Amino acid sequence: MESKHQSHGEIKEEKAVKKKKSWSGSLIAAALTGAFGSSFLYGYNLSVVNAPAVFIKKFYNETWERRYGFSVDESTLTLLWSITVSIFAIGGLVGAIIVTPIVKFFGRKCTLLLNNVFAVAAALLMSLSLLAGSFEMLILGRIVMGVDAGISLSALPMYLNEISPKEIRGSLGQVTAICICIGVFTGQVLGLPEIFGQESRWPYLFGAILVPSLIQVVILPFLPESPRYLLLEKHNTSKAEKAFQTFLGKDDVSQEIEEVLAESRAQRNTKLVSILQLLRTRAVRWQIATTVVAMGCYQLCGLNAIWYYTHNIFLEAGINPETIPYVTLSTGAIETLAALFSSLAIERLGRRPLLIGGFGLMIVFFAVLTVSLTLQKTVEWLPYLSIFCILAIIASFCIGPGGIPFVLTGEFFQQSQRPAAFMIAGTVNWLCNFAVGLLFPFIQSGLQTYCFLVFAGICFAGATYLFFVLPETKNKTFHEISQAFAKRNKVSLEMQEMNHHPGERKSSVEQESNFTPSVDNGETKKGIV
Repeated sequence: MESKHQSHGEIKEEKAVKKKKSWSGSLIAAALTGAFGSSFLYGYNLSVVNAPAVFIKKFYNETWERRYGFSVDESTLTLLWSITVSIFAIGGLVGAIIVTPIVKFFGRKCTLLLNNVFAVAAALLMSLSLLAGSFEMLILGRIVMGVDAGISLSALPMYLNEISPKEIRGSLGQVTAICICIGVFTGQVLGLPEIFGQESRWPYLFGAILVPSLIQVVILPFLPESPRYLLLEKHNTSKAEKAFQTFLGKDDVSQEIEEVLAESRAQRNTKLVSILQLLRTRAVRWQIATTVVAMGCYQLCGLNAIWYYTHNIFLEAGINPETIPYVTLSTGAIETLAALFSSLAIERLGRRPLLIGGFGLMIVFFAVLTVSLTLQKTVEWLPYLSIFCILAIIASFCIGPGGIPFVLTGEFFQQSQRPAAFMIAGTVNWLCNFAVGLLFPFIQSGLQTYCFLVFAGICFAGATYLFFVLPETKNKTFHEISQAFAKRNKVSLEMQEMNHHPGERKSSVEQESNFTPSVDNGETKKGIV
C-alpha cells in the first residue's frame, strides 16, 4: 500500500517537473509578444471608445455644422455613433473570412506580423481624424481595426496551440483571454480625465495603438514560426526541428516530431481543406457544432449588457458620477484577475469544469441581478448587491467562457482542418457580436431589467449542450481528442487511425521518410480522417 502511494507520488512529481520544464523563455516571449500586438489590441478597442464618447459626438456635430451650415439632428448623431461602435464587428467579420488564405501562404507568425499593417493604418486614420476634420476617417479606422482584430483572434490562438506542448496548451492558450482583459483595462485607465480622457487629448487614445504593434514588429521576427506549420505544410523538417528546440528549450525533439507526423498519418490528406470540405467531413461534425455553440455563447451570454448597465447601477448605489470612471476600473481589474486564475487552473481542473461552471455561475448571478434590479428602489442595500452581481458575472465569464472557446477551436481540429475551423469560429464570433450590438437596445427597451433572463437562458442552453457533448481535452494530443469524438460522429476508431490502404503496414521510420512524397501526391484515402 505504501509503495503504491509512493509510486503515485513519484508519478505526480514527474508530471509537475515535466510541466515546469515546458515553460521555456522563447515560448513565453512568443505568447506574450504575439498576444500584445493582437488580442490586447482587440480588448483595448472594445473599451477605448467609451471614455471619449461625449467628445467624439461633439466633434461629429461640429464637423457637420462646418460642412452644411446647421447642426446634426439627434437621431442622425445617434446613428453615426452607433455605426462607429458597431462597424468594428463588420471589420472583424471580414478579417475572420480572409484569415484562412493568409495563414496558409504566410504562416501563423508572419500573419501576425503582416496584420500590423492594418493596426498602424487604423491608428493613423483615427488619431488624425480630428486634425483633418473628417469623422469618416474615424469610422474607416474602426473598420480597418476590426479587420486586424478578426485576423488576430484566429491567427493568434492557432499559433499558440501549435507551439505549445500538450501539458500547458490550455494555460498558454489562455494568454489570448488574459491580454483581451488587460487591453480592456488599459483602455479604461488611459481614458481617465487625468490622462487622455479630455476633449483635446482623445485622439491620443487611438494613436496609442501604434505602441503594441511596433513592439510586436520588433520582437516577433526573432522567434520561430509554428513548427507544425513548418513540418506539415511547408515540409521543412530541419526548420521545424529548430523551432521545436527553441520553444521547448531542449535538443532532443524526436518525440515531438514523431507525434506531429503521427497526427499527419491519421489524416487522409495533409492539404488544407476548405470550409465546405470541413462541413462535409462526417468525422468532425460534432467538433464543428461544439465550436459554434461555444463561440456563439461567448458573444451572446450577456456580458455586453452588463457594460450597458454598469453606469446606471453605480449611480443607483449612490456613487458620485465623477468617481464612476474610477470605480469602473474595478470591472477591468476583476476581468484580468479572473482570466489569470483561469490560466493557472485550466491544466489542473480541465476545460469542461471551467467552461460549464462559468456558464452555471453566470446563470445564478443573472437571476439574482434581475431580482435586485427590479426591487432595488424598495430596499436600500440592494444596489450594492447589484454591484456585487455585476462583478461576479464578469469574473464567472472570464474564468471559463471568456477564453476557453479559443483554446478548444485549436484543439478540436487537426492541422489541415484548423484554418477553416478558425474561419467558421471567427465568423460565428463576429456575427454574434454584431447581432448583440444591433438587437440589445430593443431587448433592453422591451424587457427592461428582465432582459438578463434572456442571457441566463442562453447560458443554460450552452452549459447543457456542453455538459452532454464536450469531452475533456486536457493533456490530450490532437489525435486523441479526435478519437474522443469518434463514437458521437459514428466513425470507427480504426477509420480515424488509418492512413494507408488495409494491408499496408509500415514502420514509423518508413512512414516518416515517405512523408513528403505522400503529401506531394495529395493522396486521399476514403473513410479516413
